[in-house]
Amino acid sequence: LPSGLSQWFPALEVLDVSGTGLAELGAELLALPRLHTLLAKNNRLGGPGSLPKGLGQAPLGRSLRVLNFSGNRFSELPPDLLGLRGLQSLSLGGNRLHGIPPDIQELRSLEFLYLGGNFITSIPPELANLPSLSYLVLCDNKIQSIPPQLAQLHSLRSLSLHNNLLTYLPREILNLVHLEELSLRGNPLVVRFVRDLTYNPPSLQELAGRTIKTRNVPYARSDLPENLVRYLSLASNCPNPKCGGVYFDSCVRQIKFVDFCGKYRLPLMHYLCSPECSSPCSSASQSSTSQSESDSEDEASVAARRMQKVLLG
Repeated sequence: LPSGLSQWFPALEVLDVSGTGLAELGAELLALPRLHTLLAKNNRLGGPGSLPKGLGQAPLGRSLRVLNFSGNRFSELPPDLLGLRGLQSLSLGGNRLHGIPPDIQELRSLEFLYLGGNFITSIPPELANLPSLSYLVLCDNKIQSIPPQLAQLHSLRSLSLHNNLLTYLPREILNLVHLEELSLRGNPLVVRFVRDLTYNPPSLQELAGRTIKTRNVPYARSDLPENLVRYLSLASNCPNPKCGGVYFDSCVRQIKFVDFCGKYRLPLMHYLCSPECSSPCSSASQSSTSQSESDSEDEASVAARRMQKVLLG
C-alpha cells in the first residue's frame, strides 16, 4: 500500500485492492479510522508479515465490518484477525487453510463466514458460540463430520457443505429451525450410506446406572461417591418413545433416514440405548422401518420440513 494513504484519504470507508499482486498490507492501513470494508481478494497474502501488527488494537480494529481475503495463500487464520471484534463478514475462501481455530468464537459480531475451497478437515465446536452467524459456507473442503453443537447457531439461515466427505448428519441439525438453505451435494451421504455401525456392550457401571435410572431406585448424594453421582446425572434418554431406557457412554449408533421437504431422504445420526431399539437401515429409495422406528421419526420429519430449501442437485 502506498505511504501517506491515511493522509490523502483520512475519511476512506471502502478499500478494494483485489487482484493487485499484493504480498503484504502495510502499517498505513492501521491509521484509517473510518474504514469499514477491506477487499483484498486474489493476491499473494499469507506469508510472514503479510498483515500489519496490532491490527486488532488499531482504530481499524474497531471500524472494520467486512473483510475479504479470498484467493490468497493463508495456511491458517491469522491470529490478528481474531481481534477484529466488530467484524460482521469474513471471507477466506480459496486459501490453504487446514483448520478453523477454536478462538474463532471471539468474533462475536460475525454474521457471514466464508471458508469454502480450503483443506479444512474438521469444524471446532466453538464455532457454535457465534450468536449472530447467519451464513456459513464450508463447501469444497475435506470435512468428515458436523459437530452437534452447531445446532446452537439459532440465527443460521444458510449452511453450505457441498463437496465434502460427509457420510451422515447429526440429528441435532434439525434444531436449526431458521435454516432456509442447506447445500449437501457432492458428499458421500448423497450417494452411499453407512449401514453397519459397531455397538460396544455397556460396562458394569453403565448397566448399574441404567437400572437405577429406569427403575427410579432412590438414593441420596451421601449414599454414593461424588463421581458416581455426577455419572448418574449424565444419563441420556433413548429417543425411541416406546423404550423409556437411558444410556451413558455405550449406545447403538444408527443412521436414520428423514424426509426433507417430502422429496429427499437424508441420513441423520441416531443414538439408541440398545440393539433391541434398532432395526436394519434402509436405502434412500426403499425404506422399510419398524413401527417404533416410524413413530420416533415423525417428530424429526416435522422439524425437517421447516427447512424451506435443500440443495442436493
